[in-house]
Amino acid sequence: MDRLYRGIRKFQETRYKQEAEFFKELGKNQSPDVLFFTCSDSRVDPNLITQSKPGELFIVKNVGNIVPPNETMRKKTCTAAAIEFAIMKLKVTDVVVCGHSDCGALKALWSDEKELSDMPNLKDWVSTASEVKDAVMQHSHDPSYKARIEMTEKKYIIQQLDNLKTYPLIAEAVDEEKLRLHGWYYDIATGVIYAYNPKTNYFEKIECSDRDYHGLCDDPEECEDIT
Repeated sequence: MDRLYRGIRKFQETRYKQEAEFFKELGKNQSPDVLFFTCSDSRVDPNLITQSKPGELFIVKNVGNIVPPNETMRKKTCTAAAIEFAIMKLKVTDVVVCGHSDCGALKALWSDEKELSDMPNLKDWVSTASEVKDAVMQHSHDPSYKARIEMTEKKYIIQQLDNLKTYPLIAEAVDEEKLRLHGWYYDIATGVIYAYNPKTNYFEKIECSDRDYHGLCDDPEECEDIT
């Protein structure tokens, strides 16, 4: 904790003093244009990987970057509340679901049930990915554990995009072209981020350039195939 306290002091004495007016204005309201779902994993920092400032992303972090489907028994969730607030009050124009490599939540999905016997809440939470696990078992051409986990991570991002569309607010805004949905995969070790392209069914490396940028690479042959 001492390290955190030192960090607070450093923030107040440096960053805050340098940008005091910015933070004073930020204290009055927020106007992010992106609703960003990502994992609770300590290695995943949305502001760091996108180099965003405070106030630019409305972030929802949970174990496994899970977006539960809009079902009767699951309506009263933090996710549903965040969606309502982001769409109706903040008027965001984009929603990002950002999964990542080496995801402990999705590794838990492949764990022996005995390993999760003392973590019933985790077991229930990640069970929403059971269909993805079944699909990976049927279609994975690489028997290695690493490949199986990576495919699970990527396919699960796609499922979260489908789950988002079960919320009427999301579905209506997408149909009216007022909202765009994005699926990202962050490779922690390399710092590379891939964007899902539904037209090709590939996660394509995000390349930064000065041209009109849509987050997709030009050559699918160089990209990760999730199928």
